[in-house]
Amino acid sequence: MPESKAVSIVEAGPRKVARRVLVHAPAAEIFALVADPHRHPELDGSGTVRDTPVTGPERLSQGATFTVGMRQYGVPYKIKSTVTAFEDDRLIEWQHPLGHRWRWELVETTPGTTEVTETFDYSTGKSKKMLEIFGFPAKNGQGITETLKALQLRFEQPKAPPAV
Repeated sequence: MPESKAVSIVEAGPRKVARRVLVHAPAAEIFALVADPHRHPELDGSGTVRDTPVTGPERLSQGATFTVGMRQYGVPYKIKSTVTAFEDDRLIEWQHPLGHRWRWELVETTPGTTEVTETFDYSTGKSKKMLEIFGFPAKNGQGITETLKALQLRFEQPKAPPAV
């Protein structure tokens, strides 16, 4: 199990980039954030998800679709994704049009503490080699790390004041 402050690299298999962290929050609270595509701009640590109107439901479910504004290399665009796996408060995964997937797995290890794993899975993608040529595995690994660090800080427990 990772230390509470460390973002760990997870070996998830070929063409999968995964990171894990412990977050001091119940799984249901974290899941509510991830499962609401309208909140993805505040969740994103990569800097690619723009704060533009999102289309889709307030809460994702199996088969749901949503569209999010993105920006890479200075170029704005929109991505429509489809939820491909869903277990309430535990797992959510969505697939982009080119076949790669983003997966979030949540395991509440103790009451109020959750192990969060985010995975960029391009093993199912239509252009695996192009993603590698343009450095997306490393770039997305860094984005995942920043996302998980920010998620951890968001739910950081306040420190008790020093005893007098």
